[in-house]
Amino acid sequence: MATASSDRKSGSHGQKPQDQQPFKLWQVLAILLGFLFVQSLLIEGQGVREIPYSQFEQLLDEGRLQDLEVGEERIRGRIVPPLEGDERFTTRRVDPALAEELMARGVEFRAAPGPSILASVLSWLLPILVFFGIWLLLFRGILQRQGGVGGLMSIGRSKAKVYMETDIKVSFDDVAGVDEAKAELQEIVNFLKDPVSYGRLGARLPKGILLVGPPGTGKTLLARAVAGEAQVPFFSINGSEFVEMFVGVGAARVRDLFEQASKHAPAIIFIDELDALGRARGSFNPGGGHDEQEQTLNQLLSELDGFDSREGLVLLAATNRPEILDPALLRAGRFDRQVLVDRPDKAGRAQILRVHMRKIIYSEDANPEVIASLTTGFTGADLANLVNEAALLATRRNADVVELEDFTGAIERIVAGLEKKNRLLNPFERKVVAYHEMGHALIALALPGSDKVHKVSIIPRGIGALGYTIQRPTDERYLMTREELENKIAVLLGGRAAEHVVFDHFSTGAADDLAKVTDIARSMVTRYGMDRELGHVAYDRERGSFLAPNSPPGGILERSYSEATAQQIDIAVRRIIDKVFARAVAILEQNRDVLERSAQLLLDVETLDEETLEKFAKELVRPDGGQVSLEHETSEVPSTAS
Repeated sequence: MATASSDRKSGSHGQKPQDQQPFKLWQVLAILLGFLFVQSLLIEGQGVREIPYSQFEQLLDEGRLQDLEVGEERIRGRIVPPLEGDERFTTRRVDPALAEELMARGVEFRAAPGPSILASVLSWLLPILVFFGIWLLLFRGILQRQGGVGGLMSIGRSKAKVYMETDIKVSFDDVAGVDEAKAELQEIVNFLKDPVSYGRLGARLPKGILLVGPPGTGKTLLARAVAGEAQVPFFSINGSEFVEMFVGVGAARVRDLFEQASKHAPAIIFIDELDALGRARGSFNPGGGHDEQEQTLNQLLSELDGFDSREGLVLLAATNRPEILDPALLRAGRFDRQVLVDRPDKAGRAQILRVHMRKIIYSEDANPEVIASLTTGFTGADLANLVNEAALLATRRNADVVELEDFTGAIERIVAGLEKKNRLLNPFERKVVAYHEMGHALIALALPGSDKVHKVSIIPRGIGALGYTIQRPTDERYLMTREELENKIAVLLGGRAAEHVVFDHFSTGAADDLAKVTDIARSMVTRYGMDRELGHVAYDRERGSFLAPNSPPGGILERSYSEATAQQIDIAVRRIIDKVFARAVAILEQNRDVLERSAQLLLDVETLDEETLEKFAKELVRPDGGQVSLEHETSEVPSTAS
């Protein structure tokens, strides 16, 4: 790794010299009070004698006073000859009538002393200080968020957290499962380390790199690893920190951020959650005009056009909602490169698990490859949480090492929820749940190409799950055929089919299954063109976000077909579901004996593992009349959930 130059470490990292430190409020007040105190001492030390008013009357009668200055409160003048060495005098005036009476009685008297200069100043300064102190006390929270009293004057400064090259301890060795993204970002590291030799053919450093991926896939970790590998300062800020209640603050912070980074170049600016700052203009502002967010985005676009990448300044940004970003932000010359940081595959999950399992003590049976096969769809953050949950389960049972059963229990807890052993079901409900779950399991065991059934349980979990069936994919799959989608629907309808076969009625336990079945069947008809009568036409637009196609739509979809076509779609969806449900019922009726015995065993032991389920799989009669083998047939066409 290249080390940063010594001059940049010593003086150019934003440390203010001592002579540039601004005066604080208490320092200004102390100087002012000291000046008044010295002035008061100087006035008192000028050789002016303070005499009583009675003595003034006596000296006046003796004719020893000259150069008198008569004011409303004081009389000043000169004594001739001097009185005990003092030539100048001052005295306070007394009411003449009272003075005559006191003089007649021979009483020495003087006027009451007035306030000094210091006391006069404090009389109007102290109330202001008290009021200001109360204001500070009441608005302490606001001031702290703005960086103290000085924060009110620096509200337009960037709130980016600055990490120097010695502060970043993350490298590419700490990032696993995203080899393609690391390879893309390795070029950035090479440019920052040696821009002259790497750009010898005229290539320039990309101005902006946008990291796109679902939440928890390690986008922020990748950005910090780039800074750690290149050994350059790292400016990290969240997109929402640019927007404030004051107009123009966001744009000012963008300018200040790029100015600070330019002073420390080569450096990396990282903006997390870019969608909070770079949302498309116009579509979310029906009233028109420029709002604060648009001004901030315009300033960011201007800064991206303004800086020269040859100076070694790189902008990294991350988002999980690229579809809502402004097109001007994504054009070439601003964000030149988009790097997808997707969910890891099986090999990637195994690599991530090895990184996180370094921190725990685990047994030999806790093989990362085996655990990776059980965690399809997990992100890096999910796997980190899984390792921690497994360690907690092992600690809870006072074990010396973390074993495979702890990881299995942690997966069930994450996927299905916490066990609810105190949720007691009556005997009939337990029986219905047992047949329902075995219906799912037996249909999955009987149909070719279905995911292996890992466990079946009737122990309630989570918020509303009275039982659960966990399937384990046999391999990484990315496409699905019509037959595989129908098999998936059959497995989901297996629980409802078992209730129909055994009890000849339906319960509310299949509500979630029916929702998933309807969604798959409607997608087959309207998105995948798998209905012969409706043809190869996509009737629905792509729903959900770019990174989460299975998520519910964010707004109202425009329907681009007639009512007659909508009726045909509804009929086609029902036709698919009814056909597959009849098939599931036929399979369970054909294997009624296996269903009865497996459900009774599930009622007795509450949980059936994969080994026990394989024994029942040997006895199943397949839909084509054959026996179900232990090794499930796997379609050559890969698959993803619809």
